[in-house]
Amino acid sequence: MKRIDIDPLASVGTGFLFVQTPFCGTCQLASKMLATIEKMDSDINFYEMNASLFPEFMQNQRVESVPCLIILQSGVVKEKIYAFRSIPNIIERITPYLSREK
Repeated sequence: MKRIDIDPLASVGTGFLFVQTPFCGTCQLASKMLATIEKMDSDINFYEMNASLFPEFMQNQRVESVPCLIILQSGVVKEKIYAFRSIPNIIERITPYLSREK
């Protein structure tokens, strides 16, 4: 996962932004799930953001809780995923947003 240290929307553009906080146990579990997905498919990359460092972003994007996986296309939030039920569930949710050459 690539850590975001500046404006999240400009840094990611199009992709998957994982919003977490360092001491959140559920966030740590979700992070491991996303790392596993990255290992399974090298075309999938997640960006990671510490919610505590971006309170204005959290308020402007109306992020309700962490962990949250934000799906961005051209800097626009398309979907927010709060329930990290399982690796297959996450893959199913993000697959429609993957741009793959066929």
